[in-house]
Amino acid sequence: VQLQASGGGLVQPGGSLRLSCAASERTFSSYAAGWFRQAPGKEREFVAAISQSGGSTNYADSVKGRFTISRDNAKNTVYLQMNSLKPEDTAVYYCAAGPYTSRTENIYYYWGRGTQVTVSS
Repeated sequence: VQLQASGGGLVQPGGSLRLSCAASERTFSSYAAGWFRQAPGKEREFVAAISQSGGSTNYADSVKGRFTISRDNAKNTVYLQMNSLKPEDTAVYYCAAGPYTSRTENIYYYWGRGTQVTVSS
């Protein structure tokens, strides 16, 4: 499964962005999906995850209440709606697919290239 993340960009603090992660195969619906991010000089960290059906989600405390993960299996796509963005959300965001939702990145089999999100005035 190949994953392609998109939707990053430059946004002012308090603004919003929606990231998309498009999968190359219909089997994507059989995988849980996650978003991770890596800021300059920091390790990659968990952001959010969603189950195969979309019925279960999990968020990092730092984004809970501001970010929403969702998926459209008919379009083989997972989304990350990011609201009330802060400068500390600046990072490269990666999507991933794996057998179940997890905050641990080594659970995930497939990774997309990242998309840069910069929050700055």
